[in-house]
Amino acid sequence: MQETLADKINKRRTFAIISHPDAGKTTITEQLLLYSGAIRQAGTVKAKGKKSNKFAKSDWMDVEKERGISVTSSVMQVDYDGYQVNIVDTPGHEDFSEDTYRTLMAVDAAVMVIDSGKGIEPQTKRLFEVASHRGIPIFTFMNKLDRDGLEPLDLVAELEEVLGIDAYPMNWPMGMGMNLLGLYDLYNQRVELRGKGEDEAEVYIDLDENGEVAGDYDFKESSIYTQAMEDAQLLHEAGNDFDRERIAAGQLTPVFFGSALTGFGVQTFLDAFVDLAPSPKPTVTADDRLIEPTDDQFTGFVFKIQANMNPAHRDRIAFIRICSGEFEKGMNVTLDRTGKTLRLAHTTQFMADTREEATEAVAGDIIGLYDTGTIQIGDTIYSGKPAVTFPPLPQFTPELFMKVTPKNVMKQKSFHKGMAQLVQEGAIQVYRTYHTEDYILGAVGQLQFEIFQHRLLHEYNAEVEMTPMGSKIARWIDPEDLDPKMSSSRNLLVKDLEDRPVFLFENTFAENWFKDKHPDIELTSLL
Repeated sequence: MQETLADKINKRRTFAIISHPDAGKTTITEQLLLYSGAIRQAGTVKAKGKKSNKFAKSDWMDVEKERGISVTSSVMQVDYDGYQVNIVDTPGHEDFSEDTYRTLMAVDAAVMVIDSGKGIEPQTKRLFEVASHRGIPIFTFMNKLDRDGLEPLDLVAELEEVLGIDAYPMNWPMGMGMNLLGLYDLYNQRVELRGKGEDEAEVYIDLDENGEVAGDYDFKESSIYTQAMEDAQLLHEAGNDFDRERIAAGQLTPVFFGSALTGFGVQTFLDAFVDLAPSPKPTVTADDRLIEPTDDQFTGFVFKIQANMNPAHRDRIAFIRICSGEFEKGMNVTLDRTGKTLRLAHTTQFMADTREEATEAVAGDIIGLYDTGTIQIGDTIYSGKPAVTFPPLPQFTPELFMKVTPKNVMKQKSFHKGMAQLVQEGAIQVYRTYHTEDYILGAVGQLQFEIFQHRLLHEYNAEVEMTPMGSKIARWIDPEDLDPKMSSSRNLLVKDLEDRPVFLFENTFAENWFKDKHPDIELTSLL
């Protein structure tokens, strides 16, 4: 029997992994790929130095391997238990929040990884708020159970109190660190015992009708097992009820415990995730129309642009979330912003740093489109009629600024090319001074400048000098209202990538002084 479009879409699971840096987000991504059969050995972000050359599969940039951090979203597509799972690993560092925010607009669920030794950390809270605002299901993985951490009951209580979301523990740890026996699995009504040696698999033992392990086992005499039983009973009587509808609405988060480093509890999590996570949902257009995933019309939007995924070819890839219909190689689509026709002849699907030519993709999938510079983040593409425009993606006003100049005037061409291509990725913004055309970079965090400088040198062979300008307040002004004489030492006049005038104010006092002097001029944080 031939599979219908609806059948294919119902098998899609597209989610982003969010966390505070070092909570184990990229490590759990590795394990998910391992359990899907996509890779044979999990790498680790910390695998640096002489002893190991294993790096996380999702950290494909040289700078990520050198620093041991994720600074860009990466997409991995794998088959798992009959489902097509699209995993988006997001930057953990707060300086790259904007990339993560946009990525969260392109997924149907989020997996929140929490370090069980630290609990809720600031970046986790910020990213949770974005995911929660979208109303998508949020699945929680309490990581690092192989180490001693906070009490499980305290972790769940903090989750509810700090994030304001109800929690339902799907399983419960029997000990932790050196004393970790396993997991008391409330959802599957079984106990999952930790494998002893490196090659020892987990052991699953069913529970009886009283919630006790059936049969005689030595671990049943342990106080650790007894404590887990008591906690589970307390949760059953006083905790939240399991409710699929509330999970789907993002009101109840299923909580899983485990260790991404050792892989313990990861498969149990993944099995439950593909069962509970939603298939692609309708997308609302800018004029409030509902686009159903099963509509025949192909639609999608660009949520990310990445330069030099293959440095040998200096390529530029636009990441497109398909919202409806089915992709066909060579199909023609309209780029909504320009009204021009694009032929989708050179498209890819991703497995972190490796890519294959896309031959089939449906709503929920993410494909990459080779771009020569005509596509921008937030662009809508669609086939046929009627025209479709999706709402703009979140954009942040920069707070820190740097003057940037090439060190070698003989390499101006490489410098200008690098500036143009890297800026289009959306992590950093570029401005030109109004009269001298000097470059100024704007960013949310300091690390963005360091990564930008590193990539200019290593990907474009352009060495640059960066001069800090400190923090500024960027405010856009309508070109019709502009008089260049308004500029002063306290409010530098520049223009953005689209030649729109922008004032960079020294501080709030300078901005207020300008408003008092020009009461009829409207300033905006972003256009």
